[in-house]
Order: sequence, then C-alpha cells, then structure tokens
Amino acid sequence: MTSHTLADVKTLIVIPCLNEARTIEGLLTKFSRTLNHPDDRIIVADGGSTDGTPDIVTRFSMRDPRIVLLANPKRIQSAGINLAIEMFGAGYDYLIRIDAHGDYPDDYCQRLLEETMKTSADSVVVAMETVGHGAFQKAAAVAQNSKLGNGGSKHREGGKGHWTDHGHHALMRISAFTSVGGYDETFSHNEDAELDYRLRKAGFRIWMTDRTRMTYYPRSNARALFKQYLAYGRGRAKNLLKHRSLPKVRQMIPLSVMPVALLALLGVFHWVAVVPLCLWIATCLGYGVWMALAQKNPDGPLASLAAMVMHFAWSAGFWLELFGSLRTSTPMATKATT
Repeated sequence: MTSHTLADVKTLIVIPCLNEARTIEGLLTKFSRTLNHPDDRIIVADGGSTDGTPDIVTRFSMRDPRIVLLANPKRIQSAGINLAIEMFGAGYDYLIRIDAHGDYPDDYCQRLLEETMKTSADSVVVAMETVGHGAFQKAAAVAQNSKLGNGGSKHREGGKGHWTDHGHHALMRISAFTSVGGYDETFSHNEDAELDYRLRKAGFRIWMTDRTRMTYYPRSNARALFKQYLAYGRGRAKNLLKHRSLPKVRQMIPLSVMPVALLALLGVFHWVAVVPLCLWIATCLGYGVWMALAQKNPDGPLASLAAMVMHFAWSAGFWLELFGSLRTSTPMATKATT
C-alpha cells in the first residue's frame, strides 16, 4: 500500500450515531466533499434514532448515492462499525471512524491518509480537544483537557507524532481490523482500547499523528457525565478481566476514589478514615482554584467539580464491574471443583 497514491486507495467513512440530528448534516456536508476515490462511501450506522437523524441522512443519500444509511439494530457504536465493515468493507483499504458528537478539520481525512501512507501504520489515532458551550459543558471540557481530568493521557493532550499503544480511533487498515475480529460488541465503552490491545498483540502498529485532531463536545450536565464515566470505568474493568491488562499509573490514582469514599463511612468510628477523602476533595478544588488564578480560567472551580464527578463515576464503574464479574464467576468455579 505504501507505493500507492491518495487517488488509488478506497476508503469507508463510518459514522455510528444515535439521535445526532444537530450534528449529522454538517458532518455529511463536510465529509462528502473530501471523498477521493469514486468508490469511497460514507456509511451512517444509525442505532434507532428518533430525532429525525435517519430522515436527514436519507435526504442526503438521495442527492449523493455515496452516502448510505445503515440500520444498526444493536445500537452501540462497536456493533454499528462492525456491521458497516461486514456489509461494505470488501475491496476497501481503510476505515475512517467519525464520532457524530464531535467536529473535524476540513482536511481531516486527507491528513490521516497521508500519515498512514508515510508511516505504513495499520492504525492512525488522533488527539482530542474538548470544547463546551454551556456553563457545565465548558467546565467539563476544561476538566477533560487538564491533567486533573485526563491524567496526562496522550490522546487527550497530543504531542509530536509517535508510535503508541492507544489513542482516539481515526483511521484503520480494514485488513488489520478484520484480521483481529473487529470491535468486541460486548463493550459498549472502551471498545477502542480493547481493540488496540488485540491489534498490538497481533503485531499491528498504531501511530499517533500530530498533523490533525478532532474536537469533542462533552456531556452538558453532571448526570449525563456521571453515566458516561461510569460506563468508561466498567469498560476498563472488562479490559482487565479479558486481557489481564493492568491500568496505567495515571489510571490507578482515580481508581482509588470509590474505595476512599467507602473508607470515609468508617469516619463515624474514627476521624482518620475521612482524611483520604478530604485530601482528594482538597486536591481537586485546589487544582480548580489554581486554574482560575494561574491560567486565568474562570471555569476552573467548576471544572474541578466536573473532574470529581468523572473520577468518582470512573472508579465506581470499574469496581462495580470487577466485583460483579468476580461474584458471578465464583459459583461456576465452585461448582466445577465439586
């Protein structure tokens, strides 16, 4: 493939979505202008939207047959992308995954293709800049862009192009995707990290590009943010259980939040039990004040609260999934030994 030109490669752009009427029209307009090869396609894998998203896609497809609406009965993103590749992937070189809850530069696809052809990478991942509009969404964006919220994650902060073990999925060689079985559809979240683990184990290489990035819009209220990070935590625990892949140090710290909160319940017996929880709260609030003063960011204090929601939900999801799985597997193990 490296000897080919951009005009030679055939690309499937896949947009898994559910109720994204506010963004899907802009995405289809943008990416329909970037298709290189006459056979390039945009597949919108819709998980049963009720807000008019399918109607918008259908109108576009009537004007441009390269745009295809695909029903995704399993609803989740991993299943939608798998189905798109199963139905349309034969004869195509690359998959470009687009998150309907984000925005992208006009030359996004071109940069990704240039990077994979230059590096011979099997997967090209991108950094993700989070942007908000309302008060809480802005705060969540600040938290996710900061070390308090992302722990220094490379796919959040970016940096110079380099080989990596994981990043926000952007482009993937379809032959690599199918050879490892695609996404694991038992993962509603963290499916990208799980797939990256199998790609690397199979000898495929992942390149973090510094030539483009995406913009992501976080959840706009605390409840939705909590549910999202609870699912992220569950996904990380499932990765541990499936592959025995231990969390990184930057992930181990927020994992302690739920145990620390449970420990604080013993504060009725001795005040020392509350100290770790108080230290976590003080650290988060202090970081928010520092952002407000040192970085002159007025959203800093509220961002610290958003980060606390993220930490607690992620930790709770991880431990609930881990202990729930161990509890359900114990009777089977006991029965097998009797």
